[in-house]
Amino acid sequence: MAVADVLSGRNLTLALPDALDVFPKATPQQKGGAVDLSYGTLRFYGEVNAYLTQLLEKPLSNTDINALLLVALYQLLHDQADDFTVVNQAVKAAGNAKPRWAKSLVNGVLRNFLRKKESLSTSIKTNEVALYSYPQWWINKLKQQYPDAWQAMLQAGNAHPPMTLRVNAKQSTAQAYVKLLTRQDIMATALGSEAVMLSKPIPVEQITGFVDGVVSVQDYGAQLAAYLLDVKPSMRVLDACSAPGGKTGHLLELAALELTALDNDAKRLDRVASNLTRLHLQADLQLGDAGKWQTKQSFDRILADVPCTASGIVRRHVDIKWLRRESDIVSFTQQQAVILANLWHLLSKGGKLLYATCSVFAEENQQQIDRFLQLNTDAIQLPLALTDDRTENMTIQHGQLIPSSTHDGFFYALLQKS
Repeated sequence: MAVADVLSGRNLTLALPDALDVFPKATPQQKGGAVDLSYGTLRFYGEVNAYLTQLLEKPLSNTDINALLLVALYQLLHDQADDFTVVNQAVKAAGNAKPRWAKSLVNGVLRNFLRKKESLSTSIKTNEVALYSYPQWWINKLKQQYPDAWQAMLQAGNAHPPMTLRVNAKQSTAQAYVKLLTRQDIMATALGSEAVMLSKPIPVEQITGFVDGVVSVQDYGAQLAAYLLDVKPSMRVLDACSAPGGKTGHLLELAALELTALDNDAKRLDRVASNLTRLHLQADLQLGDAGKWQTKQSFDRILADVPCTASGIVRRHVDIKWLRRESDIVSFTQQQAVILANLWHLLSKGGKLLYATCSVFAEENQQQIDRFLQLNTDAIQLPLALTDDRTENMTIQHGQLIPSSTHDGFFYALLQKS
């Protein structure tokens, strides 16, 4: 099961396809349901695991049965399925397992949960890991760094992510595209001049104009990057760590640029190429490590969308909460510092570099920039030029976008070489 694989340390993106391949005859609806249950269970793992811990005399050594119970408890707590159906299906699934005791154990645990749910919930209310479904170190860090917003940030990270589109400025506007969707009975809201948020997610292949490059799927907060880089026609621009190419395409939609897209993963660089082809745009694609890559030319603008903990996009990648360790922050900050230092040498005098992460941890964000400024006297941090039509419904604190119902968590710092 995908849930068991993640709890054993595997990425959900890799675990899910393998889990679904075990059932080749499953219908698209059944596969979709399995995906939803996997995401939901991991989204609220802290809570459902707290209940399971109370219901078991000792931890289960069988990871598959343990995961089966977690999924069933998630359904009983958060799904709309009938209690009897959930228990019945879980017991049936356990009956197909190798341990003979699994069927009776699953039946007993789930029925015991239904009988004692109210009393069990009392202890849950005093357990922060169960209450918020995050590791305790994560909760403590947000408490310290965001004393006024930590609870809202945790709650936002447990919500279903919005599906947001970026309208190609060369072809249309958000307002015009929303009108087009309305005529097709698709509810959507314009956020600023180019962002459109759908009321309900739909398959990418069904998005009007996607194949023709009229729109792209991109989070509202991520769309700020191309604007903040302040590009002008004919500028030499480097998009470091460019895959999958969302920001690359956006930059080229805004201006005719001499753009180089760099990434250290050949398969991910192919995705950049695919996205540019769909958008009818061109760039010089280069395979290389942003922390080491060198070239004879310098750049007027550099986008450094560096690797990070991805703590700001956890609602899209629910496994991150349980796979990340606090010690990972140190390794990411070290990698970021190396990339930032190397890219700085590639920036022309007077040029601008936009440092970006999808993290909410200060160590990867402003603290990283503060250290860089201390080491580089030719670097100046500029204020972010944000207009109301670009930041509608956004909460930004010193370059940090606080996750909300309309966007994920991002950090931006604009540096200029004096």
